[in-house]
Amino acid sequence: MWTLVVIVLGAAVYGFLNGYKDAVSITATVVSSRAMAPREALLLVGLAEFCGPFLFGTAVVSTLGRGLIALDALTPAVLFAALGGAILWNLCMIVLGLPASSTHALIGALLGAVYASSGLGAILVSGVLNLVAVLFLSPLAAFVVSYLLLRIIFFLCQNATPRANFMFKNLQVLSAFALGLSHGSNDAQKSIGVMVMGLVAVGYVNSFEAPLAAVFIVAGSLALGAILGAERVMRTVGWEIFRIRPVHGFAAQVASLAVVLGATVAGYPLSTTQVVSGAVMGVGSSQRVSRVRWNVVGQIALAWLVTLPAAAILAALLWRWLSRLTV
Repeated sequence: MWTLVVIVLGAAVYGFLNGYKDAVSITATVVSSRAMAPREALLLVGLAEFCGPFLFGTAVVSTLGRGLIALDALTPAVLFAALGGAILWNLCMIVLGLPASSTHALIGALLGAVYASSGLGAILVSGVLNLVAVLFLSPLAAFVVSYLLLRIIFFLCQNATPRANFMFKNLQVLSAFALGLSHGSNDAQKSIGVMVMGLVAVGYVNSFEAPLAAVFIVAGSLALGAILGAERVMRTVGWEIFRIRPVHGFAAQVASLAVVLGATVAGYPLSTTQVVSGAVMGVGSSQRVSRVRWNVVGQIALAWLVTLPAAAILAALLWRWLSRLTV
């Protein structure tokens, strides 16, 4: 029972940090375009984050539980190490103000802990390769969709008056809420998946089905993190990549929504932070490539690339430390 409690608390902490760091990426565009004040935007997205886990099914939970590692490799020590590695890396990225991927951190930490405990044979390589492909291609997809969408909007609104800005400001509020719903659904399922893994590891259940109590716990922790929000990450996404106006923010949010929602329905966990950052780069490039601050993009890309292996190493070291304690 105590083992399960610790795993549930760890998953809730991960969910809180996920909301704390990722929600500001969702609100960055709506705040930087002055469509909403920061606290109002975070409250709105926090409400959406709470509702999201109850929508769009639990296909992502199934992918995490069945598609990445062998079931017999799931032990409490592995889950402790995986959660510890993911949480430590997320805290480092929050301190640095970089929008690194919470999803990369969790996947990397889980694989690192399993590799340290059971070796490469316990990792389902084909499932991992498919997931990694989705993780790295999703920002590119958001870039392309937002680039094309902004071109279409500019074509349709070429004779519009400056009052069109007010329309896009109002539309941004709706698109931010919708993106919060889709993010809440996709990202909550990662924490729920870890909780279900914990139930399987201690023998409480033998199938990857999410209990309603787990959904409520994760929804609450995700929403609380979103409301409190890491505003330093918000500044990186909303101000330092490209100067965003309401039309840019709307295009970036709609493109991000399409990519995140599509992945959620298909059962793939992805990084909303990465997707939103890719969409912001897309609208900036569509306006003018030279306006994008590519040095900031380089820092973000480096954080993306380093996150998965760094979290894996952290989790592997934590597992070795835990295994020595139990000897």
